[in-house]
Amino acid sequence: MCMVIFAPIFAICAFATCGGYHGHLQVKVDCAGRRPNNLSINIDFGYPFRLQQVHFKAPMCEAKREEIVFLSGDFSAAAQLFVTVGVSAFLYSLLATVVYVFYQNKYLKNNRGPLVDFLVTITFSLTWLLSSCCWAKSLTDIKTATHPTEVLLLISACREKEYKCAATQEPFWSRLNTSAVFGFVNAILWSGNIWFVFKETDWYKTGQRFPSRTSSRKRSSEMRERLYSESSFEQPDDSFGPFRQDSITESRGDFDKQVQRQASINQSQVSFSLPETYLGKTMIYEKQNKIASQGPVIFVNEM
Repeated sequence: MCMVIFAPIFAICAFATCGGYHGHLQVKVDCAGRRPNNLSINIDFGYPFRLQQVHFKAPMCEAKREEIVFLSGDFSAAAQLFVTVGVSAFLYSLLATVVYVFYQNKYLKNNRGPLVDFLVTITFSLTWLLSSCCWAKSLTDIKTATHPTEVLLLISACREKEYKCAATQEPFWSRLNTSAVFGFVNAILWSGNIWFVFKETDWYKTGQRFPSRTSSRKRSSEMRERLYSESSFEQPDDSFGPFRQDSITESRGDFDKQVQRQASINQSQVSFSLPETYLGKTMIYEKQNKIASQGPVIFVNEM
């Protein structure tokens, strides 16, 4: 949602401040009385900054004629790349806004919409960063190429020490500086939006549905520790405290009662026979009427 609101605005600010720039430089040449003094020369340049095509006429003080001087440098590639990325990002932001608002169901259908949006967002993040870096470097070169000192050196009369040349007006660079700043802001904005778009893809939802190998290993180790603690708790130990000793005492008392009950039942019976298979033959053994007073009853077969 943040990208939908701010991306079109920052994109417009980026390509508008770069594409609509016009610079003006004014210099004057003093030929020391040989020609009319204070001849002003106006030099205009702008987007796409093909400075090698920008020319102006400068007086030649030794002769009564003028020369045509061209600026140096071609910075159109970086400028046009920057503006193209800005316009494309602006159009895609508008399209994404319409899809988010009116076609949300179709956007989430079959995971195609979030996947395409994720890939496009990564692409714009990289292109914004690349174009901003290129444009910032080209802007520095443009400032150097249009600096009054460099421009005056191109005029033959200004290379002579007897003539005086000076710049009366220099171009303003605040607008182009702002465009470079907006370029990096757009790169940060689109890079930060990658995470939010990734959360809408099926890759993120699949990772949430099926835990990773690390979490499964952690759960298995916790399960082993729980089973180990339960098995150790079942073993009688004095370290478990009085509660464990009471439970053990009660279980022993119940066992003694069961043994006495079994003994009383055996006393009421004089004898009984146990069928047992031995080497394929059934044999019946007589039981003596001997019952132990304490402990469990043990039956011994007489051979």
